[in-house]
Amino acid sequence: MNWIIKNTKKLRYHTNLYNLLASDWIDISEYNWFLSDLDVINYADYLGVTLPIDFREDYFTPTIEDFKTVVESDIQIIWGIISAVNKNEKPIFDKHNFPFVEGNDDVWEVNNFQIKNSIFEITAWDSSYTIMKFKSKDLSEKFKNYFDEEAIELEKYKFK
Repeated sequence: MNWIIKNTKKLRYHTNLYNLLASDWIDISEYNWFLSDLDVINYADYLGVTLPIDFREDYFTPTIEDFKTVVESDIQIIWGIISAVNKNEKPIFDKHNFPFVEGNDDVWEVNNFQIKNSIFEITAWDSSYTIMKFKSKDLSEKFKNYFDEEAIELEKYKFK
């Protein structure tokens, strides 16, 4: 199932990973993570908190400790792809065509995953939309139950 969150009360802003992933619907330590095409506002930087991300690289595969630091930081992701893969796997992607958001209309396509073996994928679209795509029906239902009416089926959403 695929979801979009446009207007939200549970997220401080789009895409706030702390509000999105630090909740009862998911245990982030059960996955390996892949981050690509990130453009962020790091509010935590004003407090001297440095993100464990090298923005000079095309993508980042953080340790779970580094990903927890990112999730717990006060950042707003403007653009970006965040993918979760099984703990015993590495992300599979085209190394000549890194996953990206800005200018990529395919992110609006239902069940179109940029990481071939991702369990779910988060797309931050211009700080206005959070697109969630799931291969696991169970995880999708947990997400929908947590966000309730704030989660709109991507298939039914009309991009404006």
